[in-house]
Amino acid sequence: MEKILSALNESQLEAVKAIDDPILILAGAGSGKTRTITSRLAYLIGAVGIDPANTLTLTFTNKAAAEMRERALNLLRESNTKVIYPPLLCTFHKFGLLFLKFHISRLERRNNFVVIDSDDKKRILKSFEINISSSTAANEISKYKNSFISPAMAMSQADQKDYKIIASIYERYEEYLKQNNLVDFDDLLTLTYKILDENDDLCEQTSQRYQYIMVDEYQDTNDLQYKLLKKLCTAHSNICVVGDDDQSIYGWRGANIKNILEFPKMFDNTQIIKLEYNYRSTDEILHAANELIDHNRSRLGKVLKSTIGKGSAIRFLESPDENQEASAIAARVKKLIEDGVNPKNIAILYRINALSRSLEEGLNRMNIPFKMVGGVKFYERTEIKDFISYLRVITNPHDDFSLKRIINRPKRGLGKASIDKLEQLAHENKLSIYGFMCSNRDLLENVVSKKSFPHLVEFLDNLEILGKTADSSSYNLIDEIERAFCLRTYYKELPDANERVLNIDEFFGFFKDYFKQNPGSSIDMFLNEISLQSEQDGIDSKSINIMSIHASKGLEFEHLFVIGLEEGFFPLLGDTTDIEEERRLGYVAITRAKRELTLSCSASRFYKGKRADLVKSRFLNEAGICEGSLKLQKSLEFKKGDLIKHKIFGMGRVMEVTKVKKECKLRINFGGSKRDILASFVEKI
Repeated sequence: MEKILSALNESQLEAVKAIDDPILILAGAGSGKTRTITSRLAYLIGAVGIDPANTLTLTFTNKAAAEMRERALNLLRESNTKVIYPPLLCTFHKFGLLFLKFHISRLERRNNFVVIDSDDKKRILKSFEINISSSTAANEISKYKNSFISPAMAMSQADQKDYKIIASIYERYEEYLKQNNLVDFDDLLTLTYKILDENDDLCEQTSQRYQYIMVDEYQDTNDLQYKLLKKLCTAHSNICVVGDDDQSIYGWRGANIKNILEFPKMFDNTQIIKLEYNYRSTDEILHAANELIDHNRSRLGKVLKSTIGKGSAIRFLESPDENQEASAIAARVKKLIEDGVNPKNIAILYRINALSRSLEEGLNRMNIPFKMVGGVKFYERTEIKDFISYLRVITNPHDDFSLKRIINRPKRGLGKASIDKLEQLAHENKLSIYGFMCSNRDLLENVVSKKSFPHLVEFLDNLEILGKTADSSSYNLIDEIERAFCLRTYYKELPDANERVLNIDEFFGFFKDYFKQNPGSSIDMFLNEISLQSEQDGIDSKSINIMSIHASKGLEFEHLFVIGLEEGFFPLLGDTTDIEEERRLGYVAITRAKRELTLSCSASRFYKGKRADLVKSRFLNEAGICEGSLKLQKSLEFKKGDLIKHKIFGMGRVMEVTKVKKECKLRINFGGSKRDILASFVEKI
């Protein structure tokens, strides 16, 4: 353990050894956050003697959870600590999934539920034949759930026709989920919170079990996750959150920056530890990042310091239009690759997805292979979802939702009318569709056409055979599905056949590898695991990466290009714009770079059907790169407790800091006389 601790810097060591009471670790970009979290977990178990079962570490992506779990276990092995079972280290949603498997019965629901993803959710909503976009309905329903608003409450609060329609759809959707024993992503947390909130004994018991809680990327938590954490801290206050308020960039999807900014108010006796030494980027890159973020008012404040030292100057690329910008960047990327740079170490970022069009064309012209991170997710591709639905039905033939997806894929001559009739008859007989078909085979010929009848019978027979052998031969099940239903052959006849078949092959490989690595797992465990996958879990290493800045969060690249630094594009401007979040997004973009950074802008772009003349982004000026369009005074960084001097009132101590538009107002104690003074009229001592 001493060897492990000796590898930490002073701040990291302080964070690792802080055990009891609330702890806020402000971890700057590239400051060794993962090392600190995993070392702290290893220290708790290997040095303090905490039972691994009493720890809970939560993060946001499966990739991060897997990496942290492996690193923590390696540290424990290095310190010769024998661990009978590993500590629970997972995403919030995986924790919710595990919790519901044990306790959803308290809501009078069965624990063999199926987790559906956003695509499944939209298909369910579309099946209602609603006169509103499924995406809009899905988003509104998600907001309702995360605000703990029931369908009945939503209907009573609806003051407009559109909201009454959405509330009605919400009611139908919830009923559908319950009837088919499905839960969506929001349910994994809302139902978990509901159970804890309604069962004080279980809440106390759960909190007692997880006596040491750590949360990664705390700046990305939403109100629901905060409420859930408060429940988990019912019996204690041993919560350690790690995050960076300067990298809070998900306000648009519910993340609440106040969770980290006001953590010391929400949890009494909080100790704040700052990790400011950066192990990723050069002085030049960090100087630009520090200069930019220093213009934000709402921040706890820290300064990144490079451990690498000086590097090459930041490149500034200014082009007449987006096509010449793309050509210039593509030429630079090609030169890097020719000079031996691994393509996976190169990335191009943009604020708006629409900017990728010209970029893709420029890379294609230069024959540069690229992977777009954040395109259609692997597990949401049609051909993959078909295989997943077959797996779902084989393990639970009464899953009507999945059965309806595959009953006519490959084609069995069943039209929508026939499927609707089967569903209606099943409902009238209070059976699942599968249950009705198996119990009434003699009636099927009268429901479906004579041509499709034998295909439907064969379909049922194959499902029954595979269902009996699913758990005993999980590794070979995917091959048996292909032999029985010939899905690969079916997709070879469709558009984009090669890509589809390659995707199927990839899925086959992943499926078999999963059961090779987890021989004791069931098909249900596999299905629930892949339902939690995120888009970053599959970044390619053979191509350069192009992506939105949001998709780049948590990644780093030796050579980085950021395009579209113009007012209106980055920062994105509009009535709902949070300029401080836009600036944090700029900070995230810059700090993805390790050695070489290029910031690019164009004088004009073709966008939304017309060409527009543009001006440079204010962020270029604020980061000290070049003269930009707007200037904003940097924050004065006063905080409670600072000693200051005023030219009339003399020395005083800051009691409170508040914002007044672009200025800071200070409440200052001048030897017993308390006055409100604007920050620009005083100076720090």
